[in-house]
Amino acid sequence: LPAGLSQWFPALEVLDVSGTGLTEMGAELLSLPCLHTLLAKNNRLGGPGSLPKGLGQAPLASSLRVLNLSGNRFADVPPVLLRLRGLRSLSLGGNRLHSIPPDIQELRSLEFLYLGGNFITSIPPELAKLPSLKYLVLCDNKIQSIPPQLAQLHSLRSLSLHNNLLTYLPREILNLVHLEELSLRGNPLVVRFVRDLTYNPPSLQELAGRTVKTRNVPYTPSDLPETLVRYLSLASNCPNPKCGGVYFDSCVRQIKFVDFCGKYRLPLMHYLCSPECSSPYSSASQSSTSQSESDSEDEASVAAHRMQKVLLG
Repeated sequence: LPAGLSQWFPALEVLDVSGTGLTEMGAELLSLPCLHTLLAKNNRLGGPGSLPKGLGQAPLASSLRVLNLSGNRFADVPPVLLRLRGLRSLSLGGNRLHSIPPDIQELRSLEFLYLGGNFITSIPPELAKLPSLKYLVLCDNKIQSIPPQLAQLHSLRSLSLHNNLLTYLPREILNLVHLEELSLRGNPLVVRFVRDLTYNPPSLQELAGRTVKTRNVPYTPSDLPETLVRYLSLASNCPNPKCGGVYFDSCVRQIKFVDFCGKYRLPLMHYLCSPECSSPYSSASQSSTSQSESDSEDEASVAAHRMQKVLLG
């Protein structure tokens, strides 16, 4: 960036240096107190020192609202970006990212996050701690599964997951009450489904915990070791309403196919407390429907009615 930038344009609010071949942005940025939009797409940023060290400090830490670094060479999300607490829009598409740092949760004001066109293989649960996130773009990566915690993104309106390696979705995704757009095309879940699902017998600790929970055995924190009290608080209810059981670590992972938008059968991952709670033909037959699958059908019909745009093929 040219020296004296802040002297020439002290009140600069928008700076676009896209497609200029930049390999680094200098400290001149730090003296632009009014800058709220920085566009630096399609450059050669990504090496050591390509961003000024003080980028995450005042005044930019609070003034910068929009940052677009797509089409560069970043192999990791620069830690300095995670200090820009005022950011509402962050674009890092078309870089060389292999992961999303858990500290992404620090960007509490973020509403738009674009990470498409990278090499990301997994999504950290911490991503679900962005209360204002409305648009999440993770298309064209190598993501194999979606953490159920994403259901905590209550403000999410659009979720782009096309062209990944997804074979199923967590059932919890139906709880995204404001979701209007869901893009899933180009994933194996459209043409291939998970069938090799195993069940590990519960441990003695889990059996004891299930007994305490299902029979409502009374206890107080002083009656049991702290670790056991914490373990008992982690019980999950079996989604089969005819069961009424719970599970902790050992559960049946099972794919349920549910009608979605009247055209597709969407594979959702279920976690049941025992094999007896599942249909014997659960994944192989569409004509067999267990009680828990019927519940998912109802949930899916509500979600399908809510979503305005669903792209599966």
